[in-house]
Amino acid sequence: MVFCLRLTRTVMSVKALAPGTVIFHRHRGYGVITAVNLLTGWIAARFGSESRTLDLNLSTDEVQFADGEAILFRRAPPDRMPHARLMAVVRALHEAGYQKLYLYSWPKPSGLHWRWHLFTGTRDWMQRSWREGWYGSGADYNVNPVMGWGDSPGASTGELIDALARFDPHGLAQALGRDDDHTAWFAGVCDALLPGYMYSLDMQRPQGAPLMEMPPVPVVPVRAGLAPYDGPVIGWPPGWAGLWSKVHVLPAPRINLTGIPES
Repeated sequence: MVFCLRLTRTVMSVKALAPGTVIFHRHRGYGVITAVNLLTGWIAARFGSESRTLDLNLSTDEVQFADGEAILFRRAPPDRMPHARLMAVVRALHEAGYQKLYLYSWPKPSGLHWRWHLFTGTRDWMQRSWREGWYGSGADYNVNPVMGWGDSPGASTGELIDALARFDPHGLAQALGRDDDHTAWFAGVCDALLPGYMYSLDMQRPQGAPLMEMPPVPVVPVRAGLAPYDGPVIGWPPGWAGLWSKVHVLPAPRINLTGIPES
């Protein structure tokens, strides 16, 4: 099955900092990144025929892209989480008629990274459908900035959609249909937050206080150096009201047939 999507917004690919990126160092010459941490700016790279990798920091060491373009890690840091890119993907698919596609994001216990989960079909925020490859974590993206659909680092919105359609056409087909309320809410959220911020659907509890009936939707920057969000208040998505009285049951994990516990 082939999906032909007409996208009204075109986002150009950007140069990515990821394992496999070719770089240039003024003292070492050309090399290849073997490991990266988008949160701290530390990379490991191998130059020439050297057997060992060299640890470098993108904020202080003189590292450039292979074409000589400077890597301005402190002045123009890359996204350390994929959520803004995923929001752009969902918005474009909504415009193409795939409105039964939803993005759930919530923080990991450490508070350093946020998880993400794309689901389709029935809009049930607590009992979400679970498909292989449609979920992930900023912790994984931080060291390998791809979604896991066969996409390339730095892929544009259109390229990500194409990769997803090829990766799981049956799953994407289940998003075809109308959900006008959520589509309108999501479009407004994207207009307010993109490209630098994301929403987090976690119900924060003030220190020593009971859970608020309807707290503001938390907004989180996706890259370093951005000021705290001071735009319009983001409302909760349609279908969220009343969920405080329900038991939040996580989606069933995938079946493990290897016998090796998953981390």
